[in-house]
Amino acid sequence: MNLKYTNKKITGLLTVIPENEVQFVDTIENYNFSKRQSMQLGKIMGYEKQRIVQPGVTVSDMCIFGLNYLFDKGLLSKDEIDALILVTESPDYILPPTSNVIQGALNLGHDVFCMDINQGCAGHVVGLMQAFSLLDQDAINKVVLLNADVLSPKASVNDRNSRPLAGDGASITIVEKSEEPNEIYANMKMDGTRHEALIIPAGGFKTPSSPETAKLIEDDNGNLRALDHLCMKGDAVFNFVQKEVPIMVESLLDYANVHKDDIDYFMFHQPNKFMLKKLADRMEVSYDRLPNNIVERFGNANSITVPTVITYNLGEKAEKQEYLLCLAGFGVGLTWCSMLLKFGKLDFCKMIEY
Repeated sequence: MNLKYTNKKITGLLTVIPENEVQFVDTIENYNFSKRQSMQLGKIMGYEKQRIVQPGVTVSDMCIFGLNYLFDKGLLSKDEIDALILVTESPDYILPPTSNVIQGALNLGHDVFCMDINQGCAGHVVGLMQAFSLLDQDAINKVVLLNADVLSPKASVNDRNSRPLAGDGASITIVEKSEEPNEIYANMKMDGTRHEALIIPAGGFKTPSSPETAKLIEDDNGNLRALDHLCMKGDAVFNFVQKEVPIMVESLLDYANVHKDDIDYFMFHQPNKFMLKKLADRMEVSYDRLPNNIVERFGNANSITVPTVITYNLGEKAEKQEYLLCLAGFGVGLTWCSMLLKFGKLDFCKMIEY
């Protein structure tokens, strides 16, 4: 599906990263592999450091912290907010929506539109699509898009396939109407027939958590995980990304009538260093233009990786300059989507610690 938006812009971007840092070398003894094997794999995949929250910290905690930071710095005003969108796969509660919890905690107005979206790796681009659509309403001039996840507890500490990649975090993207004419292009695809490639099998209503779903089971590769834990079919996900993402991006650029060489940066979801390097090679894009340096420093925090790769690699430069960016997310669902937009001269582009 091809989508097009006009007269919309991003005016601010903040990522909130947990200050708690875990070193991969300190976790090696948890896995059924030799230290040498684990270190070799870690070098290839980008296992080095992770930022994960302390026990008890939730999605709403990080979002409220980040929003209060913006209020205190005079970068955002409560009465400016017309809509609050939260993209998460780890809500505070099954119900009510966590966006309502955040709205209530901050005493935002009763007219603020609140929405939770259950999306993962593609969640930042999906959230932007929803934000841009809301801005077509006369009553909505500024949307606050929140992406946040606390999924590290769902990765088994004995699963070398997923635990070293786990990261937590939040991001706040301010989206507004633009008086200057502009065009934003996007596309999206979904394939639910492959939903089991990335799944937490238990914990929902289909398979409620129980003592049985908490039992650790060893897989064919020596990893221990329970049905309550994240299960990732690494080969299936890798092949999906290498096949589908280049086709998707090429289709987007054709739709926008933009050449690949005109793109300043390809800011993609950050699953791991190896996958992104192979993807850049396949697309014939340099590693400088398609950064892959987030997982080794922060871990894979699901839909927060796109905002993180932007704030880490551009930061304050995006407050002064404008760039043509291609964003892309791909994973859970399976969902894959991309977006082409001008990004820059923001009110803020920062990273803070929680």
